[in-house]
Amino acid sequence: MRHRVRHRMRNPRRAALAGAALGAVALAACGAPGGDGDGRRTVTYWLWDANQQPAYQECADDFEAANPGYDIVIEQRGWDHYWTALALGFVAESAPDVFTDHLSTFPEWVSRGLLLPLDEYVERDGVPLDRYEPGLAELWVGQDGRRYGLPKDWDTVGIFYNREMLAEAGVDEAELAELTWNPDDGGTFEDLVARLTVDAHGVRGDEPGFDRNDVAVHGLWLEMDGGFNHGQTQYSIYAAANGWQATDVNPWGERFNFDDPALLEAVDWWRGLIDKGYMPPLAAQEGVQSSDQLAAGTAAMATNGSWMIGTFHGYEGLDVGIAPTPTGPTGERASMFNGLADSIHAGTDDPEAAWRWVSYLASPACQRVVAEHRVVFPAITEAWELAREAFAADGIDVEPFTRQVTEGTTFLFPITQHAADVAAIMAPAFEAVLSGAPLSTLERANEEVNALFRTG
Repeated sequence: MRHRVRHRMRNPRRAALAGAALGAVALAACGAPGGDGDGRRTVTYWLWDANQQPAYQECADDFEAANPGYDIVIEQRGWDHYWTALALGFVAESAPDVFTDHLSTFPEWVSRGLLLPLDEYVERDGVPLDRYEPGLAELWVGQDGRRYGLPKDWDTVGIFYNREMLAEAGVDEAELAELTWNPDDGGTFEDLVARLTVDAHGVRGDEPGFDRNDVAVHGLWLEMDGGFNHGQTQYSIYAAANGWQATDVNPWGERFNFDDPALLEAVDWWRGLIDKGYMPPLAAQEGVQSSDQLAAGTAAMATNGSWMIGTFHGYEGLDVGIAPTPTGPTGERASMFNGLADSIHAGTDDPEAAWRWVSYLASPACQRVVAEHRVVFPAITEAWELAREAFAADGIDVEPFTRQVTEGTTFLFPITQHAADVAAIMAPAFEAVLSGAPLSTLERANEEVNALFRTG
């Protein structure tokens, strides 16, 4: 997944887009205030996804070409180290001017006065917030009513599967678009997971004699890597399709619902896949990526986010298909809808330069470049549709991800105060339940979480 940045020749279509980008940046740069010292203005920018770094480096190159007095310095840190480095940077006054922000962290940064409000700049430069996919811009408005980020992308969740394994199991891929799920018997979704599970003797999970204690291929891979994130790619797709919502209101809810029967039923079914041998135990997946398991032939399916499209399709010899999440008891499928943004450190030495870079990152010019790199879906509707075309040109059908948005079957990532404390309480509670602890573990943890909001 992690790779070194390399420069690539542009195709004619990208060259045309870059030309438009340079024109847009040149217009934006008119009247820019002069720098000091040697006249150059340096903006440091951090991100965590190495797969996206080449796209944003291209944006930086375009920006610098149109603004000769600016230098954009991009630094990439892996997810596991990114947030620690950022927190230490705030304390040591070495934080970047601009950084990729997440909805789980920005409330804390705002409460500590670490983010620069963008409202004055947005109003001054007339940034049209309606160009972004509906709902994304509003996510970055704090409880004080001020804006702390401009949208950069969005994501949903789907099912990646090994096409060869489906064919060997005699499963028609068309069936995956119509899968159903329920917490009682798992519906046709569990039927498929069982069918794709194979023990060391070649017996499938839905056949007599299957040995759940000696599994060679798991029908569904469990991946808990990447932090708590409210079960974004794990249990939330089932629980939400069963009628669960994480908080009383969103954003800025003050009561979590980890004790809701709709969630407990879904989690009980979900961990039952481990007991049946259809999904690996918690210890087996630690530090292991689901994409690696599909490539190695030890897993047939995995639920994961749209940001992983390029990773799953990047393995030589692995033919990957994508299916939507299954339809639940509510009569609808479900997927968390998350969106990242770029924020400015309140302690930046050059707020104007930082703003010019952020506004460019959130512009059609840059987001078209990001779309052409086909790693994520950019926040601007026009740009994510371009990304969809870029994926299709490579033979990748991303409709299972985009249909969640067009059909309105998404739910928002929970935005609350005390996000770090919530994760510190709930992550070990879920891990304990997956390891055999009673469901009441989640209920007790939920009480502890809600006490955070009563005590402030």
